[in-house]
Amino acid sequence: MLTRRIIPCLDIKEGRVVKGVKFVGLKDAGDPVEVSRIYDAQKADELVFLDITASFEKRKTLIGLVEDIAKNIFMPFTVGGGIGDISDIRSLLNAGADKVSLNTQAVKSPELIVQAASKFGSQCIVVAIDARQCVGSADKGLRWEVYINGGRTPAGIDAVAWARQACSLGAGEILLTSMDYDGTKNGYDISLTKKVSEAVSIPVIASGGAGILAHFFDCFHEAGADACLAASIFHYQEYSVGQVKEYLSKRGISVRL
Repeated sequence: MLTRRIIPCLDIKEGRVVKGVKFVGLKDAGDPVEVSRIYDAQKADELVFLDITASFEKRKTLIGLVEDIAKNIFMPFTVGGGIGDISDIRSLLNAGADKVSLNTQAVKSPELIVQAASKFGSQCIVVAIDARQCVGSADKGLRWEVYINGGRTPAGIDAVAWARQACSLGAGEILLTSMDYDGTKNGYDISLTKKVSEAVSIPVIASGGAGILAHFFDCFHEAGADACLAASIFHYQEYSVGQVKEYLSKRGISVRL
């Protein structure tokens, strides 16, 4: 049976962990290194670090902070934000990242996915998709649009089609964030996650909306996600990673305890 993963996420702004709702109203959630140590001790399966303003501010990811975190954890570590080319990817992997997350630049230059997968291996390349439901799409079937630059800019691309293309170009994993559900604690976007999971042959990490333990089960059981990413409920100590895993295990979901 496939083991499902629970992944805390560090959204980073100005060197601090932050969390908002639907990508706005950001609040401080702690020191990145200290928070990372906590999740390592809780036996999180992976850690995702997203420098959420790097692309919009047209700057590189905070390499020094990536190095500090990598020295303090023993779980797989994915880093994204401000990645523009192969040299940026190499720098992050050399700094201690196990994987990189491509979002804005992958949309602008899809060939980067091909180059990166060829150079470093698909297992290192995660394509992050920030998606928002299209207005009025319910009448003609649900559709979601891709957003770039930290959720600021609509890209005019269908999210499911983009996930399929990213997979064909060599991505090893999809990190799928519902902008409509992000930070709401109302549960994951089951419809979006299910559509993307069915469209690709690579693992899908669902992100956006975790609020209670049942939301994780629903995302695995109903949407077919391979991993669930969460931030708010972990940062503010509403649940630990261990509590989520114990709950899922009791409900028949295979997890690493």
